[in-house]
Amino acid sequence: MNRDILRLAIPNIVSNITVPLLGLVDLALMGHLGSEIYIGAIALGGVIFNFIYWGFGFLRMSTSGFAAQAFGEKNISETVTILVRALAVALFTGLIILALQVPIVWVSFEVIGGSEEVETLARQYFLIRVWAAPAALAQFVFSGWFLGMQNARYPMIIAISANVANILLSVLFVFGLNMKSDGVALGTALSQYIGMALAIILFLKKYRNLLFYLRLQNVFDLKRLSAFFRVNGDIFIRSFCIILVFTFFTSKSASSNDTILAVNSLLIQLLLFFSFFIDGFAFAGEALVGKFIGAKQKNHLLKVVKLLFIWGTGLALLFTLFYFAGVNFILHLLTSQEEVLQKAQPFLVWVILVPLASFGSFIWDGIYIGATASRAMRNTLLASTFLFFAPVYYFLHPVWENHALWLAMSLFMFARGIIQTFLFKKAISLKIRSGADRKN
Repeated sequence: MNRDILRLAIPNIVSNITVPLLGLVDLALMGHLGSEIYIGAIALGGVIFNFIYWGFGFLRMSTSGFAAQAFGEKNISETVTILVRALAVALFTGLIILALQVPIVWVSFEVIGGSEEVETLARQYFLIRVWAAPAALAQFVFSGWFLGMQNARYPMIIAISANVANILLSVLFVFGLNMKSDGVALGTALSQYIGMALAIILFLKKYRNLLFYLRLQNVFDLKRLSAFFRVNGDIFIRSFCIILVFTFFTSKSASSNDTILAVNSLLIQLLLFFSFFIDGFAFAGEALVGKFIGAKQKNHLLKVVKLLFIWGTGLALLFTLFYFAGVNFILHLLTSQEEVLQKAQPFLVWVILVPLASFGSFIWDGIYIGATASRAMRNTLLASTFLFFAPVYYFLHPVWENHALWLAMSLFMFARGIIQTFLFKKAISLKIRSGADRKN
């Protein structure tokens, strides 16, 4: 079982690590063009896509859970039906985004703001990159489906290939064709279609025989479509709560002063860095929990949950020690601003504690996604956001100021893990006894 966990976790960790590398390359390209407006342009444009794609991340999660359960049931027809159904939704959603691109960009810049020059370039960046929306959403679906089929190598290959293509194309357009932020946008858009094409090729290479079991009437079966959209709706609300919390965190940091914004922006990167590793085990949980629920193997389910938490605890302790010993060294690598480094010192304790406070929420998310226990996930995030994060911040901020913001974030992550621990038996463990009903 440990071998299965690592077989699924390690490729996902590698995939996750490629994401910040791409962002650093884009910033480096823009940072050598002689003006900060190009950095601002891709930063603002990137914020809009982060909202869109993070919001539609449910397509990957639900596809992973449904596919893993069908795989565990050995229901070949349903595995391929899930893929086609999710792809249809992804492509339709991508076309809607394309149709609404002008209103989306208008509303976004009304909310975000920015100087006129930066906004003009960011708008251009968005209107080029948005044409890759169908491909980006299709990649979400393929990655989730491959993972549900217990195949973590293909998502890793797709992610690395698409990101390498993105870097090479962006360098070509910026330095070879003298383009600016529009070159980065075009490179990103083309790379997402390359990723989608590679996903199709890999699917046909290994899974083309599944197409013989596809029944188009099952793709649009009302009962299963209803379950699909209900689960996706719950996960969307869950994702929206996370977006809301992190956006609020950044907004309140900015409203303090520029130094606190810089401090919090740097320190939150350490939480995100930890998430790249712990998410690998969460993804392994999605695949294995879904498979065991589909196969109605309760003992295996309980064993994999136990092992996932052993791995998660060990990783959290390792990162806690790493941050305790080296957080100042890491900060010096990220910035040379002495004022920022000094101002960060009182808040380093939160960075040291955050792996232990948050690992449970990541592991449980993977378990709940694999079980498609979306209602429990939704309720957990609503409770963590509005009963823990918001009250703690508003009650303590007048006294603790930025410490209150970090305490609220830490309790938000910790509460998610605790609530899902209490809900596990009802939301997941009993599903096998009741026939592993994928409707939740």
